[in-house]
Amino acid sequence: MRVLALDYGEKRTGIAVTDEMQLIASGLTTVATGTLLTFLKDYFTKEKVERVIIGEPKQMNGLPSQSAVFINAFVDKFTEQFPDMPLERADERFTSKMAFQTMINSGLKKKQRQDKALVDEISATILLQDYLSRKNKL
Repeated sequence: MRVLALDYGEKRTGIAVTDEMQLIASGLTTVATGTLLTFLKDYFTKEKVERVIIGEPKQMNGLPSQSAVFINAFVDKFTEQFPDMPLERADERFTSKMAFQTMINSGLKKKQRQDKALVDEISATILLQDYLSRKNKL
């Protein structure tokens, strides 16, 4: 069964998923946030997903960031629509910076690095890979 990660944003949400063995995190896509629940409903009917990881934005001092309000509202809708799907929150403080650095390190041109959808997808992948690393240490 797969694990799915969401880098939730007001406009777009980056999505990453593991392989069936939960060894590798890969970027799946980026969707308009308004269509996210529909996308997930469709995806859950096609793929076996064990749990969903969603980024929890925090400020450097550990307090919730301004966007936490939007994410918390989404979490409420998610748990209402998918009551049997485990949902786990994960600190996402540095994922966007790490995603941007990953794009630079992989040789993407400046124009490609300005693709915010790609940044969101890579951020979700980093979030998921971090989850897998922590899980495998236990």
